[in-house]
Amino acid sequence: MHLCCEVIMFPWWLLGFLALCPGSLCTNPGIIVRITQNGLAYGWQIGMVGLQQNLKSIKIPDMSGMEKVPLIDNVKYSLTEMQIVSVNLPQSAVRLSPGTGVVLSIGNAYIRIKGNWQVKYQTVIKDNGSFDLSVSGLTVSAGIGLSCDETRRPTVSSASCSTSIKEVKIKFHSQSSWMYNLFSNLIEKSLHKAFSDKICPLVSDAISGLNPQLKTLNVLAKVDRYSEVEYSLVSPPVITKNYIDLDLKGEFYNIGQHREPPFTAPPFSLPEQASRMLYVGVSEFTLNSAGFVYYSAGALHINVTDDMIPESSPLRLNTQTFGIFIPQIAQSYPTMSVKLTVQATKQPHVTMQPGNITVEVMGSFSVYVIKPDSTLAPLFIFDIEASTSANLLISGKKLVGSVTLNRVELFLQKSYVGPFQIHSLQTVLQQALKSVVLPKVNELLKEGFPLPAIKKINLVNTQIQILKDYVLIETDVDITGGPAKSRVHPDEAFRVVRLRETPLRL
Repeated sequence: MHLCCEVIMFPWWLLGFLALCPGSLCTNPGIIVRITQNGLAYGWQIGMVGLQQNLKSIKIPDMSGMEKVPLIDNVKYSLTEMQIVSVNLPQSAVRLSPGTGVVLSIGNAYIRIKGNWQVKYQTVIKDNGSFDLSVSGLTVSAGIGLSCDETRRPTVSSASCSTSIKEVKIKFHSQSSWMYNLFSNLIEKSLHKAFSDKICPLVSDAISGLNPQLKTLNVLAKVDRYSEVEYSLVSPPVITKNYIDLDLKGEFYNIGQHREPPFTAPPFSLPEQASRMLYVGVSEFTLNSAGFVYYSAGALHINVTDDMIPESSPLRLNTQTFGIFIPQIAQSYPTMSVKLTVQATKQPHVTMQPGNITVEVMGSFSVYVIKPDSTLAPLFIFDIEASTSANLLISGKKLVGSVTLNRVELFLQKSYVGPFQIHSLQTVLQQALKSVVLPKVNELLKEGFPLPAIKKINLVNTQIQILKDYVLIETDVDITGGPAKSRVHPDEAFRVVRLRETPLRL
């Protein structure tokens, strides 16, 4: 039988997070993922739907044996061309076992099989026909063990398995089938043992067969040409009766160069919530590690020229505009274009308070004249202190953002054109920031960064809360090819999941 192999087509997308990697237990998390009992219940339904869909392709191996029958002597029999014609799985459940793991169970399952039979006795007498076989009262309980491979990706194994079958009944059909039905109970006993012995080994093989799927977990996810983010576990999973909390590193690194930032992740924890399928907490540390990476890579700079300014703007990046405020510029460099270079001089710093994300930026604002021979003549350099507010949303399986300017202050660091009033240039430079620099930044932020997930997961009904020190993402999930998206009642995971009240006809 291959039935139980399909029975454990359980939510491998959930198990993708469940690993204990002792070598990495050393830091506070940057990201916490919570998988709730509702998420487990949904995943279990996916597994059961997959089971029923795949029963059509199950091939049951031929069986044969010999029984000693009173008055007839030894009877050799064979059962061939068996196939499942109906199945009923009235009771199934998945539950968390606090502190240990996940337990899967199916109860009171019923299977009807048809096939052909042949018997031979007294050396020369042969007969054949068709038969109906029913397996009823089938129960399976399996525990899943969790570990981690050398890449710090999760692996699973069968930790425990128990099974029982209440009854196996066979009925022969042919002209002389009445005689064979008289000793069918002897064959039924043999079949009962054969089915019972096959189930748990198949369960173990099925659980091990999930490991290739777990290899798709994006433990190290590339963001862009500068960075990647690591999602390895940093502490053992915390398993309660309602959820599993998983502490992930959640740290950005330069691609190919994993250099730690000059700050560490402070501890944080998620609120006691478990009504949604999945929760993800993304800390200040994660976003600040991204700022450190991009600053270290020299990626936080932009050149602004007049062709980047909207045509509708009355202020242009040329010496005529700057000459309005500083006449000596127009006198020294008549009718020439101006170039601005904006770059960070320190890594950006993200602060989260309830309902608000603030990004503080310190940088420099260098202004050059583009001479006719394309060389640059410096005009002045400003120091910048800017404060922006960030907005976050989920797009697909990415966390994406945008920023708006709260305030900006300019301080003259050096002038190459003599003294002038700084305030006279505030309007021009702020206009360049708002119309060019911020849109360019937001264009990059729209790319976002991938959240920890496996390929077939889709996030639905997602909400974001900004809390102190972290962002809380609350979401349900949909699995590609799974049942329609629906909310699961919080107590559903502790109830029997009734998939069908009538047999599934194949």
